Amino acid sequence: MPLTALSLDDKYQSEQGRIYLTGSQALVRVAMLQYLRDQTAGLNTASFISGYRGSPMHNIDKELWRANRFLAERAIHFVPGINEDLAATACLGTQQSSMFGDSTHDGVFAMWYGKGPGLDRSIDAVRHGNMIGSSQHGGVLAVVGDDHAMKSTDVPAASETMFADLQMPMLYPASVQEIIDFGLYGWAMSRFSGAWTGFKIVADTVDAAAPVDGDPHRLKIILPEFEFPEDGVHIRAGDRWNFQETRLRQFKLPAAMAFARANNLNRVVMQSPSPRIGVISSGKAAVDVQQALMELGIDGDQAADLGIVMLQMGMPFPFDGDAVRDFGAGLEEVVVVEEKRRFMESRVRDALYDLPDGRRPRVVGRQDDEGREMLPGCGEFGAEEIARALARRIAHFHTSERITARIDFLEAKAGRAAQRQEMSVNRIPYFCSGCPHNSSTKVPAGSRGQGGVGCHFMATYMNRDTDAHTHMGGEGANWIGHFPYSKAGHVFQNIGDGTYFHSGLLAIRACIAAKVNITYKILFNDAVAMTGGQPIDGELTPMAISRQVHAEGAKKIVVVSDQPDKYPSDADFAPGTTFEHRRSLARVQRQLREIEGVTILLYDQTCAAEKRRRRKRGEMEDPARRLFVNDLVCEGCGDCSVTSNCMSVLPLHTDHGLKRKIDQSSCNKDYSCVEGFCPSFVSVVGGVPRKAGMVSEVPDKLRLLPEPTIPALAGGENFGILITGIGGTGVVTISALLTIAAHMEGKAYSTIDQFGMAQKGGAVTSHVRIAAKQDDIQAARLSSGTADLILGCDSLVSASEISLNTIDAERSHVLVNSHQAITGQFALDPDLAFPSDDVEMRIRAEAGPGKVTFLNATRMATALLGDAIGANLFMLGHAYQQGLIPVGAEAIERAIEMNGVAIEMNKAAFLWGRRAAVDLEAVEAQADPAHLADMPDDDLAALMERRKADLTAYQGRRLARRYEALLGQVQTRESEVMADSENLSKAVARNLFKLMAYKDEYEVARLYSDGRFKAALESQFEGDYTLAFHLAPPLWSKTNPETGLPVKRDFGPWMGGAMAWLARLRFLRGTPLDIFGRTEERRIERRLITEYSTMIEEILSGLKAENLSLAIRLAQIPELINGYGHIKVRHLEDAMALRDSLLAEWRNPGRSLPEAAE
Repeated sequence: MPLTALSLDDKYQSEQGRIYLTGSQALVRVAMLQYLRDQTAGLNTASFISGYRGSPMHNIDKELWRANRFLAERAIHFVPGINEDLAATACLGTQQSSMFGDSTHDGVFAMWYGKGPGLDRSIDAVRHGNMIGSSQHGGVLAVVGDDHAMKSTDVPAASETMFADLQMPMLYPASVQEIIDFGLYGWAMSRFSGAWTGFKIVADTVDAAAPVDGDPHRLKIILPEFEFPEDGVHIRAGDRWNFQETRLRQFKLPAAMAFARANNLNRVVMQSPSPRIGVISSGKAAVDVQQALMELGIDGDQAADLGIVMLQMGMPFPFDGDAVRDFGAGLEEVVVVEEKRRFMESRVRDALYDLPDGRRPRVVGRQDDEGREMLPGCGEFGAEEIARALARRIAHFHTSERITARIDFLEAKAGRAAQRQEMSVNRIPYFCSGCPHNSSTKVPAGSRGQGGVGCHFMATYMNRDTDAHTHMGGEGANWIGHFPYSKAGHVFQNIGDGTYFHSGLLAIRACIAAKVNITYKILFNDAVAMTGGQPIDGELTPMAISRQVHAEGAKKIVVVSDQPDKYPSDADFAPGTTFEHRRSLARVQRQLREIEGVTILLYDQTCAAEKRRRRKRGEMEDPARRLFVNDLVCEGCGDCSVTSNCMSVLPLHTDHGLKRKIDQSSCNKDYSCVEGFCPSFVSVVGGVPRKAGMVSEVPDKLRLLPEPTIPALAGGENFGILITGIGGTGVVTISALLTIAAHMEGKAYSTIDQFGMAQKGGAVTSHVRIAAKQDDIQAARLSSGTADLILGCDSLVSASEISLNTIDAERSHVLVNSHQAITGQFALDPDLAFPSDDVEMRIRAEAGPGKVTFLNATRMATALLGDAIGANLFMLGHAYQQGLIPVGAEAIERAIEMNGVAIEMNKAAFLWGRRAAVDLEAVEAQADPAHLADMPDDDLAALMERRKADLTAYQGRRLARRYEALLGQVQTRESEVMADSENLSKAVARNLFKLMAYKDEYEVARLYSDGRFKAALESQFEGDYTLAFHLAPPLWSKTNPETGLPVKRDFGPWMGGAMAWLARLRFLRGTPLDIFGRTEERRIERRLITEYSTMIEEILSGLKAENLSLAIRLAQIPELINGYGHIKVRHLEDAMALRDSLLAEWRNPGRSLPEAAE
């Protein structure tokens, strides 16, 4: 079947057929449609859109900017609001434009948008707007994004009660199509009634994508007969407040009710000739009800036979009690299904109360008729919770094998989930690589910080002594009440530049007026990164901030930056402003906390993600410098991670243990990791990462691939795909490609992307449904056990409860990328191990045997395509070839072309994934062995030979013979105690070598100059580059007066030659001419060799089978001694405490000893 032609411009230009649209795009399109409909009606109108972004309303401004070339021709004027209440007031102004006879248009229809807390803070402004009213040919749609589950807001939001208190009519669309329809109804209602129209949105609609009808005139809006007052109901000059209230209560709300009835906004969506049980619901919950019935095996026909009917309240307020009475009269029972508050349930009871006996149904909702909880009132719920509730309500007159099986399945699922232990590592949102907040949110010892709204909120769940956040704009004002009763006497307050511009300056003013001691850390990042990197909605510079806070009365202003010398001498900062490098942050904070009153630390560093975007667009200089870690020198201590908290510092598994490397693809060139106390960091200046080209050679047997059988889409069913991954890695792109492909094939589809704060490296899940008909899809989100395929682009997210919940062992196939992508927890705990075994166990236990495939798609994509970003499409190709994708390859490839990003690479990734499904070994053989090389053989003999060779290169054969002699004793004794055991010998082989080959200056020099470092460098970089070494030579380094620690210095390329010269002098090691060997650190290292050898001899003399495991633990102690200088000393103290504890246990078996230090 030929594919339907599709263009990215269709969403705003097409006026016929099906259109692919997301919920955010629907909000843009509906304004365009209203303009076209007005033009057809002969009205010269314009549209005004303003608001303030916030999840789930986080994309509308970006969609408006993307659609900018379409806006002017449809008279749409978009002005992002500085904050929500001022944006609402601006929307009021659009209606006032009709009052004075000088308007350029017949009317202006406005859209205000904000998240739930944005409506909370704007109640006064919105109440005034609604009371004053709308114009005859204008109207206002107040769009509110509610986050029931607090996935990306810090308080739950359910705006029904707010709209009711505002006395504002409210619509609640349940789908992307209804966003279009209800949006047009909303403006028409606002014009008809003279009131503003509230518009509730949740993530399941605004973050969803689905086909919509492109005809702008398909909706026939009816304006009912209504008896208005003589002077009408619209906005007017000279109006009085008491008249406004009367008009609103007596005419506007009744007019809205009449409009809703005329246009059937509260409609019966399920009917029966013999109704007995009725469901009343609204919005998302309404489609969840229908999804729940489908999963119970109750389709429309069977529901009608059973007497199940349903009323969907498209307008929950004002509440149409007459519609509810007409619906409920004569039913046995009415089940009210709504999330959060009992908004409709109490009104349903009121509406049905006066019905006569025999006609008045029983009403249940949050609780059943015996007072037991039926549906939760906290968080959110979906189809599975509704299915349980409905099954219980109809059980007294109907059950079936399908219902019993579904309920049993849900109960078994819940039981297994309750028994599963929480994973030790989770995919939590974290600061981006190079994020300024990695450094700026730290506080000095003895102080504490307060959180706030923005990315920096994440500091509150890190080890940063930061807590006590407030609402947006209130940052620090809580300290006014706390300060008089606190012994602390001072606090640091984080506040982002976006919040400062939004409303935060008022809190600073309040603290100055209250004369409290507080240091505001104004984090100037030059972008609103929390919601996707939008610009601040106005002009704001560090200079302007300094002048503002100085004028308010700040006692001291210090600007801290990664580039403090970037400001010209005539920069217009406030008088007395001083400038410091971020390396001095701790000292600056200690100084500021001693100053009475309000002080300002203005931390100026551009958002890392925004830097990347601007560099790609050529709008920002891209430094020709990259960092590289010489893993031979690296000790794996993790000080670079501790210092930088950076997600681009990755673990590297080597023959010598866990080391570190820099992920060049994600590094945003913050360079703070180089401050870690370690000589392994090198700057590569002028070079660029060497990209492996795409492998073009294809084995003959993989040139012609067999076409898989595409899954059949049976009527009444849909094919569910859950895509799991990490924010910012292209997971959402995969769901878009699948649904666009389905659209081109004429199939039904829906998708919803759930990411919360995932743009910060957190978990992302995309729920995709594909079906033969759109009626076969109700809720976009996959419920329990409804996934046919888990496309696990990240193993950790695939093992999460959200993902496991969608698996049905009888139905689901699971394909998981086994690549171990680090989490934010690794930056906090450098020794954290990735729980790969736990991940695989959890997934296999839930999915059952034979339906789970793990493959390292990242490794193969990097090797075959030169870029790890191809891993997700590699996975998609693999799944497609297995017959697990219900759309064709031609449509997928066309969708890749439409996306327009790295087209050839992405098509190749998809194709290589298909090939891997046919012959994985052949595909791996084509991959670059440098990328696919396995770890060296772990055989004891091979390990010993490698270590002896290393020791010979380190200091000669004599040292290697000492090593071999002691290890021979260990092997002999261990085999006597336990014939098949080599674990003790391997532990000694590794750890004796580690102590003997301590990394002094000679060894560091050798590891830089023996050729391996150069080879590793050349394998990663190309071009004309020079090197800079970052070192702190112990005999020549200055001491930092603030920390008392050696200061690292930069050494030019000449240091490479000096290293080679120094390495040749290693014969001086341990002799009277060894000047480096005189330091305390070197004396300790030599002593440790002797102590370890003596300990091993003691262990061998008392070794038994029953104490072998304790012997191994003792032999592994040196693994804990990592790092250089003070880092090594700190680790050594911990290791020695543990050694002494274990030795005491060894020498006194069976005695109760103090717990070992960890």
